[in-house]
Amino acid sequence: MEQRVIMAGFGGQGIMSMGQLLAYAGMIENKNVSWLPSYGPEQRGGTANCHVVVTDGDPGSPLVTEATAVIVMNRPSLEKFQRTLVKGGLLIVNSSLIDIKPDRADIDVVYVKANDIANELGNLRVANMVALGAFIKRTNIVDFKSAYEALNKIMEGSKAKYIPQNIEALERGAMSVQ
Repeated sequence: MEQRVIMAGFGGQGIMSMGQLLAYAGMIENKNVSWLPSYGPEQRGGTANCHVVVTDGDPGSPLVTEATAVIVMNRPSLEKFQRTLVKGGLLIVNSSLIDIKPDRADIDVVYVKANDIANELGNLRVANMVALGAFIKRTNIVDFKSAYEALNKIMEGSKAKYIPQNIEALERGAMSVQ
């Protein structure tokens, strides 16, 4: 199984953390992974995206030009990256912030109110994990147990206290999809 994923949004939305978590979870399961971060000229508030490949085979180039899945957290990211999806690919849309529909009929679209769910959890900063939870549930690319373990890698030290809330966000994201 292989997933070539692009995750995109504004800087400060946790795009890189989402990608790192997926890459670490893949490594925990002895899969081959690559993670390629990309920032716009500004960090917080500018554009941010990362490319993640999780595969049982050779990950090839870390640059994803034909994505099997795209997770978009804001409208500019939807407009920019929906074209990179292969026919039949999966698009996860943060419908809390994106008020338009993709202009493609040949892809599978899942709408997740990531910001709304994060607000219900009391921390807008976990919207990224809500979206990632929906993606993991829909694709089964990694086990949730591996994702929880990977949180220990990306949230070390003073950030460790946020692990339980991030686990809850992953679970709520999973519950938001069929």
